[in-house]
Amino acid sequence: MSPAEFLKVPTPRSWLATAIQEEELLLVDHAHCERKAASSALSLIHRHAERRNICSHLSRIVREEMRHFEQVLDLIKSRGFEFRPLTSGRYARVLHSYIRGIPGDSKVDPFLVAAIIEARSCERFGCLVEIIEERVASLYARLCDSEARHFLSYLEMAHTIGDEQNIRMRLSRLLSEESRLITEADVLFRFHSGAPSIEKH
Repeated sequence: MSPAEFLKVPTPRSWLATAIQEEELLLVDHAHCERKAASSALSLIHRHAERRNICSHLSRIVREEMRHFEQVLDLIKSRGFEFRPLTSGRYARVLHSYIRGIPGDSKVDPFLVAAIIEARSCERFGCLVEIIEERVASLYARLCDSEARHFLSYLEMAHTIGDEQNIRMRLSRLLSEESRLITEADVLFRFHSGAPSIEKH
């Protein structure tokens, strides 16, 4: 299953149009996303230290995410932009908050949320490759394959520690929430934001 097939809705065209116009903001937030992805994987290593196979998968993801972070930083510099702090968007925060309301065994939830985030990243890279500046598109084409692997790896890890029926139920609800976040108006433009509305900074 590809990330695009896994997700319930495609990225809105309005988001893609804004991404072309707001390349600096897109790249700076993307760098923060790679840093946060590495941090999240490190946190999962701490929480599952007794599971050697999972820690091995996560360690590889941490290294790749930090390499991606460095690559995006280099691209930001080459484009004449500056890496800087940014207010975080709502996407990951809302997904992580939403899982607390789903009944049943929740130990798989961080892996499922990570899989969804990786899937959306991959889907957006695939869309942007066709329309964005050539140097950005070149990096995004390479990152697309990595995000697809991370997506599948997180799903695999979830299935090693969780029950199939519970995972299926939780994924269905999480993906519905993700679809809402992606299609509803969003006041902040970010790499994982919904349809652009007002503010961009």
